Amino acid sequence: METGTVTIKGQVVIPAKIRKRLGIKKGTKVCFVERHEEVVIRPLTKDYFEKMAGLLTSGGKMTKSLLEARKQDRLHEEKAE
Repeated sequence: METGTVTIKGQVVIPAKIRKRLGIKKGTKVCFVERHEEVVIRPLTKDYFEKMAGLLTSGGKMTKSLLEARKQDRLHEEKAE
């Protein structure tokens, strides 16, 4: 486990081993995610955005599928009335 210290300005140095492993370089943007009593620091690198873009590559198939399922549910509900 790597440790660091928070400065009076609220700054923390990310240990070199971690920066190297995650591709964090000077100027790399990071986001802070609060989870319960933890703070997760996530680098916003090109790899991160490519992974996130992959979530949206279904071409709207998921939305169409959900809308179709909802339509079927509505038809089923109308028949039950």
